[in-house]
Amino acid sequence: MTSQRHRTAATRAGCIRGAAAVVSMGSLLSFAFVASVAPLALVSCGGGAQPSAQTSDARSLAEYDLARDSFQRGRLREALAHVEQALSHDEDNAEASYLGALILLGFCAGDAHSSDCRFDSAEKMARRALEANPEMRDAKNALGVILVHQRRYDEAIAVLKPLTEDILYASPEKSWGNLGWAYLLKGRNDEAIDALRRAIAAQPLFCVGQYRLGLAYEKRGELDLAREALTRAVETDQPECTRLQDAFDARARIAEKRGLVDDARADLERCREINATTPVGQRCAAQLQTLQ
Repeated sequence: MTSQRHRTAATRAGCIRGAAAVVSMGSLLSFAFVASVAPLALVSCGGGAQPSAQTSDARSLAEYDLARDSFQRGRLREALAHVEQALSHDEDNAEASYLGALILLGFCAGDAHSSDCRFDSAEKMARRALEANPEMRDAKNALGVILVHQRRYDEAIAVLKPLTEDILYASPEKSWGNLGWAYLLKGRNDEAIDALRRAIAAQPLFCVGQYRLGLAYEKRGELDLAREALTRAVETDQPECTRLQDAFDARARIAEKRGLVDDARADLERCREINATTPVGQRCAAQLQTLQ
């Protein structure tokens, strides 16, 4: 029998147009799947809800809307405060919990070692969203991402693999891409390649997937295929992909292995040009010195 909590979440999901498309934001590689959240539109649901419950729901939805707006403006602390307020009015607000997980991931985008980066708190929020609404597929995907960052690869695979098989999930490139990422970091290169190729088939402009596919081919010693994938990652009309610093670093490494010193130098220069202050940019700058 469906619990009251799940019935409440399901009713709310039918009464509002909510957000949930997981897209790239911030660091493409560290947090490839942080979400952009669409505005809510309240519609009349009818039914016999008590006035106090209606008031609580309305306050929770209003706070969620403020959290969404702050999140889109990059005001993470302000957004998180509104999420906490939304949940104080309605602990079963799955959309607010999901957004909270994304906000907490956002704190990690700049520096995963920062004291503000709390993957355990993000995990709790994602699981809370799924407890309120087990059908929230983007929350499942976000949970998979969090588990990968926690290096809990088997658990991430257990969450993501069923999602890749869910025909109702509207963003299969994300579930396949994250599954491939988990396989890659676990050292299961053949399975990583299969999953990442499926992700790219679903979305050819998925440059992070191309980058990770290049790494998987490199690990398998197939340098030509690796270089081709990395080239597809950065030579695209997608502005954010042309700044995929790690992909230039990886392509330079492969070019140097193949004795293509001029190509390696060009990629290292581009890597440094994107941002010389990041760890990757500093590594590219140091490597350039060895090619002089």
